[in-house]
Amino acid sequence: MGKITGFMEFDRMERPERPPLNRLEDDKEFHGSLSHRQRREQSGRCMDCGVPFCQAGIQWEGERLGCPLHNLIPEWNEMLWMGNLAHALSRLLKTNPFPEFTGRVCPAFCERACLCGRVGEPVTVRDNELAIIEYAFQNGLIQARPPQRRSGLRVGIVGSGPAGLAAAYFLNRRGHSVTVLERDSQPGGLLTYGIPSMKLDKAVVRRRLDLMEQEGIVFHTGVNVGTDITPAELDENFDAVLFACGARKPRPVEYEGQSGSGVCFGLDYLIDAAKSAETGTEPLCSARGKRVAIIGAGDTASDCAAVAMRQGCTDLTQIIRKPASYYPPKADYAREEAEARFGRDVRRFETKVRAVACNEDGELTAVTLTTPQGEEVLETDLLLVASGFSGCEEDSLAAREAMPCPEKVFSAGDMVLGASLVVLAIADGRRAAAEIDKWLMGYTNIQ
Repeated sequence: MGKITGFMEFDRMERPERPPLNRLEDDKEFHGSLSHRQRREQSGRCMDCGVPFCQAGIQWEGERLGCPLHNLIPEWNEMLWMGNLAHALSRLLKTNPFPEFTGRVCPAFCERACLCGRVGEPVTVRDNELAIIEYAFQNGLIQARPPQRRSGLRVGIVGSGPAGLAAAYFLNRRGHSVTVLERDSQPGGLLTYGIPSMKLDKAVVRRRLDLMEQEGIVFHTGVNVGTDITPAELDENFDAVLFACGARKPRPVEYEGQSGSGVCFGLDYLIDAAKSAETGTEPLCSARGKRVAIIGAGDTASDCAAVAMRQGCTDLTQIIRKPASYYPPKADYAREEAEARFGRDVRRFETKVRAVACNEDGELTAVTLTTPQGEEVLETDLLLVASGFSGCEEDSLAAREAMPCPEKVFSAGDMVLGASLVVLAIADGRRAAAEIDKWLMGYTNIQ
């Protein structure tokens, strides 16, 4: 696939990035793009490897290898190399309904499985995917395509994150009438509120939501299932109901002392920042002028660090329980920015918070750390707890369990998988859509 000798002729070239200090001045996406010639060369690096593990989507010895969506990567890489972007798009959309999302925020399991990476650097699969879909949007290749016929069957989807949106996409294509219920003021779930704009521009999410509405999918926002609409009403109004409510219940951290006004869970902090940007109001929990400590080492912790720096924190410390050897040496975007801003690695490994201290007004003033060298007091004005998630929130589970006809109720996404990744949620949404379609129709062609 691609150019047979391309992997020997062309070096890997990723999308350019704005300098860290420059991108801290705003919340815009910080990646640029390659020229058409450069992008063709990157696709030409795809080897004629015989067995393309990049699209396998398997787990091997605890590690994910290959695309969970089973994207036809060698096929659209060859079409990109040949300059036939319309055909590349058709092969890309065969398996992935939202390449504009995965092309930005996917951890690229495909690249970990790329055989080219065994002899050098892997193919820039994620960047190639994004180039194809953005070219398609810019050149009018993406148009609303409502189904020609409707089945007369109605599906209600509770939650509009990547799993709910993926299920809605596939079920609508099959001709079912799909209504998505979302408790927030805008649909998109964590795509809208949980992933910062510098990683995923909200205009990109809105563009896809507008397209889905044009194709006949109905979104109702500000709807709390269980209060605004009862399980009995869901059962009455829909032939099948999918719960895709996520796993947003935070995992608490135990420490001594009374939590003050300066302690916030990481996802709550990100959602608050996103909503303040959406409404043009001040966030309820701002890092401006504060010394910030973050508990955690995952994507949520990194995103909290990036947002805190853009809000204007004066200092930043990331508290991580595991040793440094547990983490890959390559810096993520927030770590690059922190090192540029503060001139040091802000991470403290093999460290945990033992206690918090507040002043007489209940405001956080310091945290006591347990380190390999002993205890240390860190002056802190804002503590962000980004230590992971413990599952779905109770009200969503209660609504699901209260459905009168369990046989017509399905679940998808993080509600099933636990806190996970956008690409895995999309794949699970597609799986759920196939199950619903088969239950409604007796068969399915959703793959």
